[in-house]
Amino acid sequence: MASSDGPQDEAARKPDGPFASPLYRMVWFGFAMSSFGTVIQNVGAAWLMTSITQNPTWPALVQASNTLPVMMFSIVAGALADNYERRNIMLVAQLLMFAASVALVALELAGGNTPLTLLAITFLLGCGTALNNPAWQASVGDLVPRETIPAAVALNSVTFNIARSIGPALGGFIVAAGGAVAAFAINAVSYLGIIGALLRMPRMQPPDSLPREHLGAAIATGLRYVFMSPNIEVILLRAALFGFSGIGAQALLPVVARDSLQSGPLVYGLLLGAFGVGAVIGGTFGRLLRERLSSEWFVRICMVAFAAGAGLLSIASSVVAALPALVVLGGTWLLALTYFNVAVQLSCPRWVVARALAAYQTALFGGMALGSWLWGAAAESYGVATALQISGLAMLASAAIGLVWGIPSATRSNLEPVNLWKQPQLAFDLQHRSGPIVISIEYLIDQKDIGEFLRAMTQRRRIRRRNGSIEWTLMRDLEHSELWIESFKLPNWIEYVRHNRRTTHDDAAVTAQLRALHRGENPPRVHRMVIRPTRPTLEDVPRNPAELG
Repeated sequence: MASSDGPQDEAARKPDGPFASPLYRMVWFGFAMSSFGTVIQNVGAAWLMTSITQNPTWPALVQASNTLPVMMFSIVAGALADNYERRNIMLVAQLLMFAASVALVALELAGGNTPLTLLAITFLLGCGTALNNPAWQASVGDLVPRETIPAAVALNSVTFNIARSIGPALGGFIVAAGGAVAAFAINAVSYLGIIGALLRMPRMQPPDSLPREHLGAAIATGLRYVFMSPNIEVILLRAALFGFSGIGAQALLPVVARDSLQSGPLVYGLLLGAFGVGAVIGGTFGRLLRERLSSEWFVRICMVAFAAGAGLLSIASSVVAALPALVVLGGTWLLALTYFNVAVQLSCPRWVVARALAAYQTALFGGMALGSWLWGAAAESYGVATALQISGLAMLASAAIGLVWGIPSATRSNLEPVNLWKQPQLAFDLQHRSGPIVISIEYLIDQKDIGEFLRAMTQRRRIRRRNGSIEWTLMRDLEHSELWIESFKLPNWIEYVRHNRRTTHDDAAVTAQLRALHRGENPPRVHRMVIRPTRPTLEDVPRNPAELG
């Protein structure tokens, strides 16, 4: 079981970490302050909801309204972040959240907040988070050298989760001292730092000579890549289950403080402080576990420990009894989500990283949104203690699922683009949008190599499909049994160019394996063809009249 496959371990031991980049330090600090402000706002909103309604479903819906937009809009945000300047996307998101926070302060000062208005503005803040997160997380590779990306990703995740943990504790004290409006005002101010940092941030993404993908096509390409990547699929499934099962303890904590412990916002803040202490402990000592455990065992132990923490919280009759449970919950929550985030980033190339992260966030926050509603409804029907116990059992079931769909060990894949492909010399003019384009490649394969060839072609099919091809077939000649033809189609010429530019070093290794199996004296023969109607098009007619003879 001993292993050292934690994805960020190697980079974490490097002496020059991500803070060696001044630009990363500036943007990271702004986002850290913004994250704390957002979490403090969430505490104020959750406690305000408990003050204006006695129904336990409403406080749980505050959590759902904050996470639901991430589930709904992250995929679109990821496609935007992979195709537009990420700094501008982050700036728009931060301005949206700043405006929503100012509106929340104004409504609270005017006494106009109702359960519905509170949920609506919380939903708008969640929309800003949905737009911001893929762009910010994908920007890490633009701000730091490649060798420090894992450490920077881990640092971002730890910072975010510590903010989710310690921030609520601060929020509890702030609400106790100044009311919910104080929490809302602090959140509004917290956006000013990151807005200023983004305004000073230079353009990081190099200009692309190719036209941007249409939004719908970009979304489809990102989803196709995720669903054609088995490692990412498993990570997303387990993250969704973890979010669904684990959010119950956080969503119901205001009701635990108010009803089970018969206390107010000060105790609520103390409970969240214990959650934060657990997160700090997890962030400090988590690497020791990652060095000794395989990926699956690491995630499985986090889930089992989280379930135990939820069970202890459900039977706690005093603050002293509840604090250890929350330490366990905070530590395991941070460890699991940090690992999921880093694993996704290291499992995909840069051209699709924002969309892969968006898919991860959609899965995670979708589970959290559904769980927030379900555990709130369970608390209303069966009581808070029973709801927490059921959520703990759901977490144990999530751990058991690892027996079938285990977390894959993190690999040291080389997902950098090869950049060796050159556009061929075409016999006639072809527009970027001309198509569809059909590519066929001929291989001569000995009988003894067919098994190895087919195994390599299985990988080749997945690579072709996830890099943009819309059809792929493998054919064998009936008259010449050694002749095999690989054929795939792309919508147009520009998508064929993109397809080749997306080839990574790992993809190229499969190509090299297939060429080694080809027994012809020359490389496999490639045919590039465009599908044409029977009537001639302008592209088919020579432009120079002299060429007509």
